[in-house]
Amino acid sequence: MDPRTQEQLIFEAHRKSAGASYLLWFFLGFLGAHRFYLGRTGTGVAQLLMCLSIVGIIPLAFWWLIDAFQIPEMVRDENMKTIRELSGHRPPDDDPRLSAPPQTPPRPLDPRVEEIRAMRRR
Repeated sequence: MDPRTQEQLIFEAHRKSAGASYLLWFFLGFLGAHRFYLGRTGTGVAQLLMCLSIVGIIPLAFWWLIDAFQIPEMVRDENMKTIRELSGHRPPDDDPRLSAPPQTPPRPLDPRVEEIRAMRRR
């Protein structure tokens, strides 16, 4: 099997579905199940904890409705993250080519350059 086909099979095995996300959102959304499914465990735990408190139910209801509109974007982001991982791309923060070049001490300038700069200042 060629590597491209193998990558496609791995992607299909890890691909997130919007339909499954909406089912989890509708039936278990107050527990944050759709967020756990989409790899957003931090906010999933927050929704779970809010569900357990009486005061948290009201803001959680609004959050639950807002999530209905955010699910397609969250699915797209998670699938793009999987594609980037399979293709071997690193996040920009880890890319050494994007970091600042090492600082080198300034070289002494040629005296002629200093003379030209002095003439321009006059």
